Amino acid sequence: MEFRVLGALEVTEEGRQLNIGGLRQQIVLAVLVLNANQSVTPDRMVEAIYDDDPPATARSQVQICISALRRLFSAHGHPEAIVTTRQGYVLRVPDDAIDMRRFEKLVKQARKARDDRCYREAIRYYREALALWRGPAFDGIESRAVQALASWAAEQRLTANEECLQLELDLGRHHELVSELVRLVQENPLREGLISQLMIALYRSGRQAEALRVYREARQLIVEELGIEPTEQLQRLETAILTSDESLGPRPLPVEPEIETHARAPSVPGMLPPDIADFVGRHEEIDIIKRRLTVPLDGAGRFALPIVAIFGRAGSGKSTTAIHAAHSVASHFPDGQLFADLHGSSSRPASPMQVLDRFLRAFGVSGAALPEAVTERTEMYRMLLADRRVLIVLDDAASESQVLPLLPGSPTSAVITTSRTRLAGLAGATQVELGLFEAGQSIEMLSRIAGSERVWAEPQSAAALADLCGHLPLALRIAGARLASRPHWAVEQLVERLADETRRLDELKHGDMGIRASLLITYQGLSERTRSLFRQLAILQSHIFSAWTAAALLDQPLADAQDLLDDLVEAQLIEVVGTGGSVNVQYRFHDLVRVYARERLAAEEPPAERTAALARVLRSLHHLTQAARDREYGAPAGPSLLPEIESPLPAELVERLVADPIAWFERERPMLLAGIRQAAQAGFAELCWRTAKNAEAFFELRVYLDDWREAHEIAMEAARRSGDERGQAEMLCVRGALAQTEQRFDDARRDFTAALALFEGSGDLCQVARARRNLAFLERMNGQFRVAAAHLEQALKIFIDLGDQISAAHTLDNLAAIRSECGDLDEAKIMLAEAMVRGKSGGSRRVISQVLYRMGRVHLRAEEFALAAGAFEESLAIVEEIGDRIGESYALHGLGLAQLRRDKREEAESLLQRALSTAETSRHRLAEAHALLGLGELATTAGRPEDAVSHLRKATMLFRQTRVPLFEAQALIMLSEALRRIGDDSAADRALSRVHELIDQVDDWAGRALRDHLESVGRHTSSPARLYPVPGRIG
Repeated sequence: MEFRVLGALEVTEEGRQLNIGGLRQQIVLAVLVLNANQSVTPDRMVEAIYDDDPPATARSQVQICISALRRLFSAHGHPEAIVTTRQGYVLRVPDDAIDMRRFEKLVKQARKARDDRCYREAIRYYREALALWRGPAFDGIESRAVQALASWAAEQRLTANEECLQLELDLGRHHELVSELVRLVQENPLREGLISQLMIALYRSGRQAEALRVYREARQLIVEELGIEPTEQLQRLETAILTSDESLGPRPLPVEPEIETHARAPSVPGMLPPDIADFVGRHEEIDIIKRRLTVPLDGAGRFALPIVAIFGRAGSGKSTTAIHAAHSVASHFPDGQLFADLHGSSSRPASPMQVLDRFLRAFGVSGAALPEAVTERTEMYRMLLADRRVLIVLDDAASESQVLPLLPGSPTSAVITTSRTRLAGLAGATQVELGLFEAGQSIEMLSRIAGSERVWAEPQSAAALADLCGHLPLALRIAGARLASRPHWAVEQLVERLADETRRLDELKHGDMGIRASLLITYQGLSERTRSLFRQLAILQSHIFSAWTAAALLDQPLADAQDLLDDLVEAQLIEVVGTGGSVNVQYRFHDLVRVYARERLAAEEPPAERTAALARVLRSLHHLTQAARDREYGAPAGPSLLPEIESPLPAELVERLVADPIAWFERERPMLLAGIRQAAQAGFAELCWRTAKNAEAFFELRVYLDDWREAHEIAMEAARRSGDERGQAEMLCVRGALAQTEQRFDDARRDFTAALALFEGSGDLCQVARARRNLAFLERMNGQFRVAAAHLEQALKIFIDLGDQISAAHTLDNLAAIRSECGDLDEAKIMLAEAMVRGKSGGSRRVISQVLYRMGRVHLRAEEFALAAGAFEESLAIVEEIGDRIGESYALHGLGLAQLRRDKREEAESLLQRALSTAETSRHRLAEAHALLGLGELATTAGRPEDAVSHLRKATMLFRQTRVPLFEAQALIMLSEALRRIGDDSAADRALSRVHELIDQVDDWAGRALRDHLESVGRHTSSPARLYPVPGRIG
């Protein structure tokens, strides 16, 4: 568990934010965190909660808060986090689990490094410390005691910031610091240390006049606010700038060579695979690599990007050499180490798009923020790495074109590539060729793996074995592993097995063929069942596979398959790449071993058996994806016209595998796409599109739009080729949902309409209802309320008849939205109450969160603001837990409006800004427009009509772009009111004229709602326009 107080108080468990509860619980937790591992008396907590006016029940309230926090922590595996002592309560938590303690530690390390003249290291510590801050400490906690400590923390933050900036100024980074200093001075206009640093940065950047203006403005403010003149130091600085005093020029500090031993902060990506404990040889090559990658910055702070391109034959140890070298220089790259296997030796090399996806996510970029074009992703990647010291290892490159988009633009980073051929097109790269081992190195490798006593006991046999392996590192490693796993073998036995010329001489003389000979020996040492699994694993196209795939391939229990996988790991034919619990361990082949496995597959497995094994894996993948979807969203009810697909995996195992559906999806995402593609290639069209359909909800939730699009395109083509109309209809719905998520509503309407026709033709009522519900949303966005309501009413009847509680709840939620827009609030509440019952019955957290959000909207219209806030808070807690970023933006927006109506403007503004930021990150223009609408209302109520106009114009533009006339009209009505407040009556009239045009475009229900909104604005001219007036009922 981690406790974050440098900003709003947050508690996270494995990256997920926990719902702490109300303000009293937050204050109690804040006091415990501030005094972590120390006893806190109940009286101190009472004082923190109630200041000087506690009620008689104050101590009982503290006990209630403690109990609630204990329940929360126990539910997440920490029952002993809060313990009771004689004096009170103690929060037991490591110091590094509290961001304030990490901040203090990092600042202390920074000051020590500064005192030791390790200035760049000091700056890195300072920057790591300052990056922990997300806003004011304990932001939003209204407690005198807590805020007193928050003020102290704010002073520590500013002091650390000033110390860091001074070091950076001394290192000549004045150009880079100006914008940051401008912001800091604006936030702290009376802090003379920051003012002087800004003046110096501007002066050194050739902006003398601006530096003097900063002084004049600061002096005026100091005199007005404090009634005194600035300090002598600041006055002397002004004089020095006026006279262009030479002493103001940059005087870089003497920087000592630094040896960095501190641990990276958790936010710094460390993607290097583990170093190789028994690495042998390559001393000369490693020295070349280290010298090239650690070239110091020149006096101007610039040098060419260091690139080392390692190349050599297959099995020469390129990857292990690159990884070993990377670990040896990692301390020179404190901002992170990135690693990507480019799969250049395979038939499907990794694309720069895929690699940039991983790299950008490693630096905290969300899936929603990833650009769609590779050039734009490269630009974002290079901007993120500008001025950072990051080491990038690109393993197994196919060509220069695969590498070039992955090169940073900044010379402060460095790159290692590996490839089979020389990448001559990498300008300025240091080329390092790996040849074969010398005889001594080969013996050393065998000794380290098989045991030195054993090898030196048979020196002639060991030398013969090295010769037979061609002194190729991979062949030597595999031979040594076989000896290590067979302690009763003599080295001579392995030599005799390799002595057959038909398996050695012709092959070992021809590069890659040598690896095949070594692999053959390893392969023959396996049991028949293990060999069978080895061959069948080559059926899979995914580079990474889980243990369940082995069970499905063999049609055996998982435990038996895991035993065989362990045998393959021991034989170094596959390797473990991650752990996800006892049933979710994942593995991969080395590319060359995988090629050999495919050869054995083609030679030994009949085509019919290969097809049957693949079908078992694909059926298992379908069932797992369906089970994960049902577990997260609730299983659909009612009869299905689709035939049941039998699962090769036991139901109990399926449940264990998808116990955490979102985590399962993230882990199996590569396998999912590969499986969909392979199903299409093998002619399993129905498995292909059904798996793609099951995965749709996860792609939407995590905003994996590229994956969503690729899965749909593959599955749609498979359905078309096979003439599967049902599959085509389902994929039309998938494509429509993607278009709807991307706010391409015309495309979505076309796809849903075509799907509806196909479903009606097949008589599948459940899918007819779903298509109608999707069309209803689009019609509602288009202001066609009657048509939307008709679709929904038909869909609702079908869902209820089929007993599909979740779909019925979702449909009722949509109907309630229309009733609410039209002012029929009582009917909307009745519908939502029923929707909640059905949603809870079906067990869908996402639908429950949507119903709660809709309840909040209805309560807003009814001016029941406290109830609205409660509903939005519950919705927010759910969407944050399940990772629904778009839902999070809407919930924050609703809660912000509720708090605004309760005159809690500061909290409302914070919530609405968060809503806007989340929407922008998710690239969801509708959510962004709604957040801007809320900020426009807030600015109007705060007497800032110019800000209101800015926000509302942006909202209007976004609603127009997405073709949502109803919301565009609502935004224009609010905009007209704001324009009048700044005296622009002409523009206000034009806005209202556009409203009347939009009223003519929508139907009579939506038109009446807009007319009522216009009348409401007229009735409330003494107060700002509101987004949710209370119009009349539908007649």
